Amino acid sequence: MRFISTFIGFVIFVLFFGFALKNSQEVDLQLFLHYELRGPLVLMLLGFFVAGAVLGVLALTPTVFRHRREANKHKTTLHALQASALQANQQPQPDSVNTQ
Repeated sequence: MRFISTFIGFVIFVLFFGFALKNSQEVDLQLFLHYELRGPLVLMLLGFFVAGAVLGVLALTPTVFRHRREANKHKTTLHALQASALQANQQPQPDSVNTQ
């Protein structure tokens, strides 16, 4: 299985490397207030891909923390219920024991 994932990673790397070699021409990105950004097309695409991934992770951060907080709350409730169930299932101790 590890060989297959390594092979797939190598194939993806070769495809992206070929894409980068084919798209090395300069492009102009027109920004607001007459600002202009020049660079290779593949670097522009990579930059916008990374920026989108970072924004996606930042957008999901509150949801992840909320789910983590709820999971911890459920875990403490579960431990409390298990402890009370163990205590309820124990045999009652006799008041006195006759040794004769």
